[in-house]
Amino acid sequence: MASGGGIYRNGTHRNSLKGTTTTATASVNSNPSKPAVKNKSSSLVGASSALRKSSPGSLGGGAAKDDAGVPGRVRVAVRLRPRNAEESVADADFADCVELQPELKRLKLRKNNWDTDTYEFDEVLTEFASQKRVYEVVAKPVVEGVLDGYNGTIMAYGQTGTGKTYTLGRLGEEDTANRGIMVRAMEDILAEVTPERDSVSVSYLQLYMESLQDLLDPTNDNISIIEDHKSGDVSLPGATLVEIRDQQSCLELLRLGEAHRHAANTKLNTESSRSHALLMVHVKRSVKGREPAHPSENGNNMNMAKSLRPPLVRKGKLVVVDLAGSERIDKSGNEGHTREEAKSINLSLSALGKCINALAENSAHVPVRDSKLTRLLRDSFGGTARTSLVITIGPSPRHRGETASTIMFGQRAMKVENMLKLKEEFDYKSLAQRLDIQLDNLIMDHERKEKAFEVEIGRITTDAQNRISEAERNYADAMEKERLKYQKDYMESIKKFEEKWMMNQQNQGSVRKEQMIHTAEEVAELNILLSKETSLRKEAEEEVNNLKSQLAQMKMSEASANSEILKLRKMLEGEISQKEKLEGEISMLQSQLLHLSFEADETRRRLDRGEPGKVTGGLDSLIPQVKLKLKDSGNGEKASVAKLFEQVGLQKILSLLEAEDADVRIHAVKVVANLAAEETNQQKIVEAGGLKSLLMLLGNSEDETIHRVAAGAIANLAMNEMNQELIIAQGGISLLSMTATNAKDPQTLRMVAGAIANLCGNDKLQTKLRGEGGVKAFLGIVKCGHPDVLAQVARGIANFAKCESRASSQGSKTGRSLLIEDGALPWIVQNANSDAPPIRRHIELALCHLAQNEMNAKDMIKEGALWELVRISQDCPREDIRTLAHRTLTSSPTFIAELRQLQIDY
Repeated sequence: MASGGGIYRNGTHRNSLKGTTTTATASVNSNPSKPAVKNKSSSLVGASSALRKSSPGSLGGGAAKDDAGVPGRVRVAVRLRPRNAEESVADADFADCVELQPELKRLKLRKNNWDTDTYEFDEVLTEFASQKRVYEVVAKPVVEGVLDGYNGTIMAYGQTGTGKTYTLGRLGEEDTANRGIMVRAMEDILAEVTPERDSVSVSYLQLYMESLQDLLDPTNDNISIIEDHKSGDVSLPGATLVEIRDQQSCLELLRLGEAHRHAANTKLNTESSRSHALLMVHVKRSVKGREPAHPSENGNNMNMAKSLRPPLVRKGKLVVVDLAGSERIDKSGNEGHTREEAKSINLSLSALGKCINALAENSAHVPVRDSKLTRLLRDSFGGTARTSLVITIGPSPRHRGETASTIMFGQRAMKVENMLKLKEEFDYKSLAQRLDIQLDNLIMDHERKEKAFEVEIGRITTDAQNRISEAERNYADAMEKERLKYQKDYMESIKKFEEKWMMNQQNQGSVRKEQMIHTAEEVAELNILLSKETSLRKEAEEEVNNLKSQLAQMKMSEASANSEILKLRKMLEGEISQKEKLEGEISMLQSQLLHLSFEADETRRRLDRGEPGKVTGGLDSLIPQVKLKLKDSGNGEKASVAKLFEQVGLQKILSLLEAEDADVRIHAVKVVANLAAEETNQQKIVEAGGLKSLLMLLGNSEDETIHRVAAGAIANLAMNEMNQELIIAQGGISLLSMTATNAKDPQTLRMVAGAIANLCGNDKLQTKLRGEGGVKAFLGIVKCGHPDVLAQVARGIANFAKCESRASSQGSKTGRSLLIEDGALPWIVQNANSDAPPIRRHIELALCHLAQNEMNAKDMIKEGALWELVRISQDCPREDIRTLAHRTLTSSPTFIAELRQLQIDY
């Protein structure tokens, strides 16, 4: 599909691919040794006697007849799109980047004005090649193979806007000469099949964002892929399958599917396909000359059964694949959801390229399960299908890189060999229809016999009915006589009973009246008792409800009291724990006070030995004040930095960091470093601007003592998570890396490494830390070789690997470790068995965390980390690390396969 003034899907087109149709008879090799040459050409020589005769200039021969399968190389044609209106203006002063030699089936790709690369293809189609010529060269041999019972695939690959959809899916509604491969293939198939004996069914799908969707039923947007591991066949049980009888219904289905396909407007194409479209055509044909004759109705049944044999049918499947165009984000200008679509397209095309590379190189492993596209096309490349590939390119020199990539894709595809197999089977459905005919004949014979039997049964039934009727009449007469006799006796008995009843009624009338009066009195008494019982029951229910409400209130009061007691108990425990914490902090502060007093005394002696320089920003009065306070604390008693902090103030101490006197700055930064060692002072220092001042000292000062002390203070501040983000935001990683590069003192490097190691433990800062050179700074620091420095580096790498492992397990990070990408793995493996316990412990932890990400497994095997993991799981003195290493080895499929291959017991 061309962009700009080129070709538009389902609409008008300009600069259409018109031209005179050239015809050339091509005899192609089914197994070429070299499909392409560079700067030198070699002709393709092969025998096509075993293949069926095809159209002139075809990419492949006919269907092979061997049931076991015959080799069939993937055939590749290249098609050049003419310049569109935009390219005609933008590239008016430049020649096309490609030069076609269709008579030699060669293509020259210009590297520059004087050098070209030459490639050979099975067919080279110029920008003037007609749609009919393209169909006869690329698709017609495959369609003929499908009609003969072979699977076939026709696929278009190329950069977006180079004419893939035009080549395959053009409906030709305005001009029939512009009909694409899909329409022409269906025309040939429907012309060859017999509606009474054969069948043609169509499915139309799209693969969009790794979701297989039905273009004929948009609500069916998640079709599953079922693979038969024995035969290698792929089936789509959820896809809509429509039987086609004529070309008009086929065009309506194609038009419906094209309307539902995803497309978008990009800089490279006004209507760019955002999904891979797959048209699947299933053809079922009966083999002529194998049909048994129908038996006659009066023939022998045994001979009729012997003559009914299942007919032979051939099933072929044609897959026409319109791949979405590959594109570069910087050229297409995609943003937002369109950018995500482009990523998905490029990933699936990359997976297809990997599979073709593996097949071309005869690799033992072909990664067909990396993408749904490769799973759908597993029969097309390296399978049993006859495959023709047309790669589409553009002439613009601005897209030379994409054109070269497309050409190399086609060159690699030409090396892929498929094993063509004929799909023949018996048609038991037709056999069942013929058996139905035989059964109908038997049923008719049975009905004739049954009719005669029914006539005989009718005669016997009539005779029996006559006899029964006579017996019934005799029985009715007798019964009537008996009835009249019993009726007369019954009437006489009734009359006697009525007379007796009248006499009894007269005697019992007076007794019944008295009984009714007595019964009425008893009912009245019972009503009075019932009303009393009802009132008593209501009073009892009210009393029970009151007691229940009182009980509920008492329970609520009890629960409230219990919760209050628990709350008081928790408050008491919190007070006790706070008291213990404060007592511990007081003891720690007392121990630190002695150390700070020594530092202050040293400061006083240095200030007494020389005159301070001029201090900017009104610090002249502050320096004598600090000296005076140091002197006043004399007489053998050391000055306290904490006392200075209280008397002088944090803001004034921080202002000394900018003094011109180097000694003043050194002592001031030491005081700040000692204050930063206490967690309670860290927030105050940051809020007062101390962190910014320390970072400025790293960048502006050349004194290594200041660098060492400032880096130590930053390391203390970096222990707080909020401060870590501030350090990164203010360029701390870059300043620490620069300090490490210029430092010569191992203690300075140890402080810098400690600060970076603390920052490595923050999950949120991994990418920024690596982006600003934190990991590479580590690799530069290790050149020092000092054990203390290496211990800090190992700790930082362990923290970094642990955060990455946690992010991978939570799904927030994919791909290889940033440590491996920056080249840290060789150093990690080299120091995994270090003599220094701190270094070895951290390195062992780092290896275990790296191994938990399956994406790191191949790199770790390549660098020898697998051996170290085996050693750690067996010889590590710490049980927790040993257990972690063993669990990591047994949970990684890649490690398990490598260990089994090496026959290592783990």
